[in-house]
Amino acid sequence: MLRQLARNMLSVSPAKALSQSSYLVSGRLKITEHFFDVPKDYSKPEAGSIKVFARSARKHETYPNEAKNDEKLPWIVFLNGGPGNECRPPQHYPFTNTLLDKGYQVLCLDQRGTGLSTPITASTLQMRGDNDVQARYLKLYRADSIVRDCEAIRQTLTADYPEDRKKWSVMGQSFGGFCIVSYLSFYPDGLREAFLFGGLQALVKSPDEVYRRLYKKLIQRNEAYYAKFPGDEARVKTILNYLSRFGDGKIKLPSEGTLTRRRFQQLGINLGFHGGLDAVHDVVLRAAYDVEHFGHLTRGSLAAIDRALGFDENLLYSILHEPIYCEGQAANWSAHRLLAEHPQFSPDRTDGPVFLTGEMIYPWMFEDYSELRKVAGVAERVAADAGWPALFDEEALTANKVPVFAAAYTEDMYVDYDLSMETARKIKGCKVFTTNVMFHDAIRSRMDEVVRQAFNLRDDVVD
Repeated sequence: MLRQLARNMLSVSPAKALSQSSYLVSGRLKITEHFFDVPKDYSKPEAGSIKVFARSARKHETYPNEAKNDEKLPWIVFLNGGPGNECRPPQHYPFTNTLLDKGYQVLCLDQRGTGLSTPITASTLQMRGDNDVQARYLKLYRADSIVRDCEAIRQTLTADYPEDRKKWSVMGQSFGGFCIVSYLSFYPDGLREAFLFGGLQALVKSPDEVYRRLYKKLIQRNEAYYAKFPGDEARVKTILNYLSRFGDGKIKLPSEGTLTRRRFQQLGINLGFHGGLDAVHDVVLRAAYDVEHFGHLTRGSLAAIDRALGFDENLLYSILHEPIYCEGQAANWSAHRLLAEHPQFSPDRTDGPVFLTGEMIYPWMFEDYSELRKVAGVAERVAADAGWPALFDEEALTANKVPVFAAAYTEDMYVDYDLSMETARKIKGCKVFTTNVMFHDAIRSRMDEVVRQAFNLRDDVVD
C-alpha cells in the first residue's frame, strides 16, 4: 500500500500564474478571474501544460476599512460536482456570502476539462489525435489530477503567506467530495479542513457495487414518483408507445439527437433532486398531452425533453462517469450490464409502470446524442481500459489528521448512503451530519441548513 501511495504522490510544483483580473459586483464583492498553467500530466511535467481557470471572491471594503482589502484571508476552494461540471461565478452560489462572513476568501475552481480550464468537447478532444491518443488523454481528467492542480494553485496563491497559514480549506459537492477523498489520501499536508456535501466516495475499485445499490434507490424514487402522480403511469406508456409506433428513434430533437424510448426514460435523472418529481411530471404531462391531442410531439415538448437531458454539453460526465470508481479494473459499461437485473426498466413492461432510469451512463447514448456520437470510439476504449491508478489510500485515510466534516443523505439517489458511511468510518476523525429530509442537491436547495450543520460539526462540542 505504501508503494502505491508513493506512486500517486507525484511531486507538485507551484502553478504558473498567467493573469489576474478583478471587478466589483453587487453585494460589495470583489471577483477576481485567475488563469494558471499546470502540467498536463504530472508524471511527465515536461510533456506540456494546460490552462486552469478559477474565480475568487472576497468582501470589498470601503472607507474606513479599506486596509482589509489587502488582508491575507484564509482560502477555501469549492470543488463542484460532476465529473465535468464547471463552476458558476461565486456571486451566483448561495453559500458564498456565508463563507465570506466566516472570514474566508472563496475560490471557485473550474476543474480541468470544464468551463475555461482547457475544456473537453468533441472538437477540442479530436485535436489531440486519434481515438487511442484521446482515450489516454482523458485518463488525466480524474480526481487524482484535479487535486494536483489544486495543490499547485494553493502553493501559488499562498506563496507570500506566513508558513502557518499556507494550508487551505476545501469544500466539495458530490464528485467534488470524491476529489477531497483523493486529496486527503495523497496531499493532506496542504489541507487545513475539509467539508463534503453528498461526496463521501465509495472506497471501491470498480463501479459495479455502486450501481447495484443505486439501482435499488432509483427504484424507490420511481415508486415515490408514481405514488405522487399515479396518472403518469399511463402517460409514460402513451409516450413510449408513440415513440415506437413508427420506429424507435425516428424523431429528431432540437439538438439533432434522436428521441428513443430509452432516451426518454433518462428523464429519471431528475428524480433525486429537490422538486425533481414535479419537474419530471411537468415534462411527462406536456408530452402526453401533445400525443393525445395532436398525435405528435410539438416543438415545446421536444425542447423540454432536450433541456432536461444535457449529456451533449458534458462529455467528461458521460465518458468518465464510471471510471471515476476504477482502480486496476475496466468499467466495461457497468450500469448497462446491471440494468438487465431490473425488468422494471424495460420500455415494453406491461405488468406495472415503466420505471425511468437515473444518472447512469449507457453505451447506446453514444448513438442517440448528437455530440456523444462524435466520441463513441473513444468512449468504448475508455470503458474497456483496466489501467487506472488508485484514487484513494485507505491506510492514509485511517491515519488522517485533517478535520473532516460531511453531510450525507439517506435518500441520496446518486451517492449510496451506506457506502458513504463506510467511507466516513474509514476517515479518522470524520464527523457526519445525516438526514432523511434532504436530497443530493441540498447545497443548492437547502443551503442555509446544510452549511449551518456542517459548520456546527466544526465549531460545536459533541459529547
